[in-house]
Amino acid sequence: MNDKYLIWETYPGDGPVIATAIHDGHKLRPEVSKIMNLSEKDRLREEDPFTGEWTSIANMRIIGLRSRFEVDLNRPREKAVYLNPEDAWGLHVWKLQPTTEIVSRSLDQYDAFYNAVRQIFTKMIKKYEHLVVFDLHSYNHRREGLQGAPADPETNPEVNIGTGTMDREFWTPVVNRFINDLRSYKYFSRQLDVRENVKFKGGNFSGWIHKTFPRSVCSLAIEFKKFFMDEWTGEPDRQQLEEIRLALNSTIPGVLEVLRELKGDK
Repeated sequence: MNDKYLIWETYPGDGPVIATAIHDGHKLRPEVSKIMNLSEKDRLREEDPFTGEWTSIANMRIIGLRSRFEVDLNRPREKAVYLNPEDAWGLHVWKLQPTTEIVSRSLDQYDAFYNAVRQIFTKMIKKYEHLVVFDLHSYNHRREGLQGAPADPETNPEVNIGTGTMDREFWTPVVNRFINDLRSYKYFSRQLDVRENVKFKGGNFSGWIHKTFPRSVCSLAIEFKKFFMDEWTGEPDRQQLEEIRLALNSTIPGVLEVLRELKGDK
């Protein structure tokens, strides 16, 4: 594959914690851009901008470079290219339907990504035994427009932790410590609303990790509601972005402590 069109970037580093932001990307390769119907603003609304910045909490980082509207790394392979409006929140993605060749090239990228992650994780498991992935995402809660009412906070927590694809009993010490530490963080003198499996249970990436490395890698699918930005204009609140990064960073010592305990049990 031509490296010029790789859809992710890996930042190697030491330690058993990996931070990923696979929906951070916004760019399109030229042949996809030519037939794309959506404006940049429309695409950005459904992407996860700024999540790549949060990956700085870990030494080992993986960040998506390209838009999910080119190929979605968090969907099953057969759904990774949005061919119909129902695949993409009712949006009409294409001016012209992508050819079989265009779809095939997008899926080649998808396959290359998962093959690379498999190799990276396999190597890291040999060194550290257990890994924890912070699978970072964000989600919309103002779909009624700039002047519309936000989604009901009862069913839309500020932070949704998806654990539905893992062996929850085995990974209980990691999950509970992470959630408790994130809840305990003083976020501008208050606590974040952190709940488990309310809005999302985890996407394909975390699901694939748990299927491939069930008791070696714990992937926490972390979805932040876009309270830290205007999801219609794309403008971020820089102060909140940084505070979220600090909140996530505050959970690293506890996760590392639990991993040391897991390693000691074997």
